[in-house]
Amino acid sequence: MEMDRISSLPNDVTEKILSCMPLREAVRTSVLSSKWRYKSAMLQDLEFDESSWGRSQNREFDDDDYREFVNMIDHVLLVHIVPIRKFKLCGTMDQVATRDIDRWITHLSRNSIKELIIKLWVDDEYNIPFSLFSYQGLVHLELLKCLLKPPSTFKGFKSLKSLQLHAVDVAQDVFENLIRCSPLLERLILRHCDDVTDLNIDAPNLQYLGVLGAFDVVNLESALSITEAEICMTIHDEQIWLPDSWIPACGSSNLLKIFDHLPHIRRLEIKWRFLEYLSLGALPEKLTKPCQYLKALSIDICFDDPDAIPTALCLLRSSPALQELEIVMNQRKKLARIHSIVEEVKSSCLDVSYNCTLSQLRLVKITEISGVKAELDFIRFLLLSSPLLERMTITPPRYPKPASVDGFPKLVKELLQFKRESKHAEIILLDP
Repeated sequence: MEMDRISSLPNDVTEKILSCMPLREAVRTSVLSSKWRYKSAMLQDLEFDESSWGRSQNREFDDDDYREFVNMIDHVLLVHIVPIRKFKLCGTMDQVATRDIDRWITHLSRNSIKELIIKLWVDDEYNIPFSLFSYQGLVHLELLKCLLKPPSTFKGFKSLKSLQLHAVDVAQDVFENLIRCSPLLERLILRHCDDVTDLNIDAPNLQYLGVLGAFDVVNLESALSITEAEICMTIHDEQIWLPDSWIPACGSSNLLKIFDHLPHIRRLEIKWRFLEYLSLGALPEKLTKPCQYLKALSIDICFDDPDAIPTALCLLRSSPALQELEIVMNQRKKLARIHSIVEEVKSSCLDVSYNCTLSQLRLVKITEISGVKAELDFIRFLLLSSPLLERMTITPPRYPKPASVDGFPKLVKELLQFKRESKHAEIILLDP
């Protein structure tokens, strides 16, 4: 009889093999032989994905399939003989009842679980049970379409390092308390959590921040360790006026208020209307505290907004180590605003000065270019101010208007004639 080479492999190797298989198939290996009976019960990472289960069935789910899905999760948790490190559940919850998920989360509270991921595509949010808030060994928590309302006795997750909330129903005070009472938090992602309107981040160890939402205020005064951030500020549907909450007090500056508290930033993405938020208030030529370590910067910029260009230039002048720059030409409309003292303070900034040298800049990527004069002036400035530039990639809109397509050859010709400070600079134009 030929020797069973796989069964003779070390336990850590077979565990690695099983971890690469769909959990449904991994569980089925228990019938292969007595040696394999408990191997799947020793997996530390458990991932139950309804969509993967459906693909393995190669047909649409019916009630029996959902019941089998629930029964399999029950079985795996019941026979498990080692501590569970990670539990991931993805599904629609059309047939998986709330009581089933409650039961699994309560069961997991008896384990020293480190990672919990619950992604539910549902109309009504799943109400997280109180038992989850007892997971004091939790290091990573990721929730989608859930209601997060902890008990009054909750004092935070003392071991939590990574938190991701996507379309989660969480009150402003609950969010702030959760962040403040998670002292080891290093990574925070917050997207489409509509009840969080003030982005007050009290997390002294936070290193990564990724947010998307219609925020009234951005306050990073107590998050001085951030090295990488993606901040996307949106507005409510059909809103045309600048939110009053965005306008700083007379003589102050949103730009300085944010960047005075980002001393260690290395990579930054300024998305959608965040540049418009930063442009409000007094605007200096340079930041009072330069971004000494910033190496990669991405900016969504509307060249129809006269305040956007000086704001972007201020950031460029204040980033002496910048090596990579991405400019997304955003065609959105500027929000209307009532003439105020803020406008008086900024009036002297409207005459754009391109006096700046980008001594370390090597790579530039420009997307959604339409070819208007302000855009071309900015590109000309980058080419003349970057002595070490290696490559500039320029891409027109993904869905260009017919006029943009017709004018593309002329645009190409004009760009290729621009002078360049770097002898090695290459301009790559991607055809629409």
